[in-house]
Amino acid sequence: MNRGLFATVLPLLALVSACSGSPPAAAPVDVAAIEKAAHGGYVAAINSNNVDTLMDMLTDDIVYQAPGAPEVVGKKAVRQWVADYFGAYHTEWQKTSIGFTVSGDWAFERYTYVSSDTDKKTGAVTADIGKGINVYRRGPDGKWRVAIDGWSSDKPAG
Repeated sequence: MNRGLFATVLPLLALVSACSGSPPAAAPVDVAAIEKAAHGGYVAAINSNNVDTLMDMLTDDIVYQAPGAPEVVGKKAVRQWVADYFGAYHTEWQKTSIGFTVSGDWAFERYTYVSSDTDKKTGAVTADIGKGINVYRRGPDGKWRVAIDGWSSDKPAG
């Protein structure tokens, strides 16, 4: 083989060989830290009873799936729904994460809840228990926000 050709081909073969290997292993994901930030931040935002605080935890294309009601889609519509809710009730939610999975910029959570809504006019308290599913998406700023929250009561309909 011609030495000049050998000197040219050998480095190219080394480069091709290096590039064709397995991709580097992905950095380990700290699921517990993501869960704490996403789940904890969302529950704190709900319990703030402040519309703007809660809106900061939601994606622009947020979907709410509340029991006994049609879906509420998009931040503008959810803002109005939340403003009406916080206007009528002081709410307190305890959500317990029972399964949290992270895949890239998405996280998926199953949860149970106990909620208490105090009517601001009458003082009447409505308690509920149930379960739900949250879908979180990491934004360009690195913050995890809720893209979908669907929940249902464990109480019988009626």
